Amino acid sequence: MDSAGLLQIALYLVILTAATPILGGYMARVFGDGPAPFDRALGPVERGLYCLCGVDPRAEQHWTGYAASLLAFNLLGLLLLYALLRLQDWLPLNPQGMAGMDPDLAFNTAVSFTTNTNWQAYGGEAALGYLAQMAGLTVQNFVSAATGIAVLMALIRGFARRGSRTVGNFWADLVRGTLYLLLPLSFATALFLVWQGVPQNLDAYVSAETLEGGRQLIAQGPAASQVAIKQIGSNGGGFFGVNSAHPYENPTPGSNLVQMLFLLLVAAGLTDTFGRMVGDRRQGRAIFAAMAIMLVAGIAVAAWSEAGNMEGKEVRFGIANSALWAVATTAASNGSVNAMHDSFMPLGGMVPMVNMMLGEVVFGGVGAGLYGMMIFVLLAVFIAGLMVGRTPEYLGKKIEAREIKLAMIGALAVPFGVLGLSALSLVVPGAAASIQEPGPHGLSELLYAYASGTGNNGSAFGGFGADTLFHNTAIGFAMLFGRFLVILPVLAIAGSLAAKKTLPASAGTFPTHGPLFVGLLVGTVLIIGGLTFFPALSLGPVAEHLALPPGAPFADMNR
Repeated sequence: MDSAGLLQIALYLVILTAATPILGGYMARVFGDGPAPFDRALGPVERGLYCLCGVDPRAEQHWTGYAASLLAFNLLGLLLLYALLRLQDWLPLNPQGMAGMDPDLAFNTAVSFTTNTNWQAYGGEAALGYLAQMAGLTVQNFVSAATGIAVLMALIRGFARRGSRTVGNFWADLVRGTLYLLLPLSFATALFLVWQGVPQNLDAYVSAETLEGGRQLIAQGPAASQVAIKQIGSNGGGFFGVNSAHPYENPTPGSNLVQMLFLLLVAAGLTDTFGRMVGDRRQGRAIFAAMAIMLVAGIAVAAWSEAGNMEGKEVRFGIANSALWAVATTAASNGSVNAMHDSFMPLGGMVPMVNMMLGEVVFGGVGAGLYGMMIFVLLAVFIAGLMVGRTPEYLGKKIEAREIKLAMIGALAVPFGVLGLSALSLVVPGAAASIQEPGPHGLSELLYAYASGTGNNGSAFGGFGADTLFHNTAIGFAMLFGRFLVILPVLAIAGSLAAKKTLPASAGTFPTHGPLFVGLLVGTVLIIGGLTFFPALSLGPVAEHLALPPGAPFADMNR
C-alpha cells in the first residue's frame, strides 16, 4: 500500500468522523419530540400524507402494534413489488421490452429489496424496465431503509422512557425518516451524481460502433436517483449489473468518494443520535468508538492482503479504494461493490465475509446496524454483570432474563441462516452445482452468498451461480430470517425496557461510556462471531490462505 492509498483511507475516516455529529444532531431533531428542521417546508407534506392514509401520528403504539404495522407494511410492499416484476412486460416505461421475471427470481428480488438486502441474481440493465426500477426497486430502497431507522427509534425510546407501555408510532417514524432524511439527502446526491456523469433519463439504449468496428448497446435509464438512495439507505442494488464498478454508475474519483461516505454516514450518525436521545452523548460515542475500531482493523487487514493485487479491480479506483469500499460496504448492510470480491486474496475476501457474519454491526445498515449492535451491548453488560455478581444495568434499566433471551434469538438468526442454509445447499442434489470453484474457494463462494443474504447485505462474491430455483428460494428465506428474526426480538426488547423504571447510577454501576466498556463490547462481538463461524472460515478462506505459499492447487480436488 503506497502513501497515496493510506492518505485516501485516512481522509475518508476523518470526513466520516467529522460528519457524524452533524448528521446525528439533525436526526435527533427529526425524531425527537420538538419541531424538526425544515418543518415549515415539509410539515404540510407530512400532514397531507397522514391525512391521505388516515393515520394519527400522535397515537402511540405498544410494541406489538408497532410490529404488526411494520409487518403489514412490508408484506404489502413485497406483494406489490413481486407483481410489478412479474408483469413488467405489460407495463409502460419499458423501452427495451424486458420480459417479466420468472416466479422464483421475482420472489427472490422482491424479498431482497423489501428486506433492504438488494441481493441481485440478475443483471439490472438486462432484466428490468424503467418502471420496475423506479416504482419498484427505488421505492423499496427508501421505505426499507426508513423501516430500519424506525425500529431503531422504537428501541431508543425503550431505553429513554420510564414506565411507558408504548414505543412510538411506526407510521410517523416511517414518514419522517423518508421525508426529512432520505429524500433530501438523495435528491442532493442525485444532482451531484448527474453532474459527475451518471445518467438520469428515460431514453432507449444507445447502439454505438466500437473502435474495432463492432456494435455495442449502451444502457441508459434513471440511474442517478437509484444510485443515490442505494448508498444513503444501505441498500446497494446496482442499476447496472456490475454495480459501482460500472463507469456510468460510478464515473469519477469524486463520485467514488461520495458514494463511499454514504455507505456509512447515516449509520454512523445514528450513534450520535442515540446518545442525544437517551440524554448521554458519551454512550453514543462509546458505541461509535467500538464500531470504528473494528472498521479500522478490517480496513487494515484487507488493504494489507490486497497490496499488489489488481485482479478484479477497476484501474480508476486502484487497490486502496477497492479494499476500503469492500470493507465499508459489508460493515454496512449495503452490498454495492466497485471491485469483484471473488478476485480478492483469501484473507482480503474473508474480511467482508466476517463483517457480514458478525451481523453487520460495524456501523451496519441504517438503523439495522445500531439495533444489531445493541443486542451485543445487552450481552456485554450481562457478561459484565455475571463477572462482578451484580444484576446488569444499561442506561439505568435492569437487564433481566427476558431481554437476554430475546437478544439471543436475535443473535442466533445470522448463524441459523448462514450455516444452516449453507449446509442444506451442500446436501440438496444439484444445489452445489452453483459453486464455480472447487476446494476452499468454492466453500467461500457458498458461505459468502448465504452470509450476504442473511446479513441483508446483498453483495456478491462472484463465481456463484445464484439464479437457480433452489438458491433463489433459499436465499430469499435467508433474507427474511436475517431481517425479521432480528427486528421482532428488538421491538420486544424495546417494549420491555420502556415499561421499566430507570434506576439512578450508584458507586457499583458499571460505566458504559469508557474504554473498558468499549473493549468489552468489541470482545463480545468478536468472540461470539469467532466461536460461531471460525470452524467454517477455517475450511474456506483460512485454508486457502495457508495453501498459498506452497502453491497448492485445488482445481483437481472434488467438491
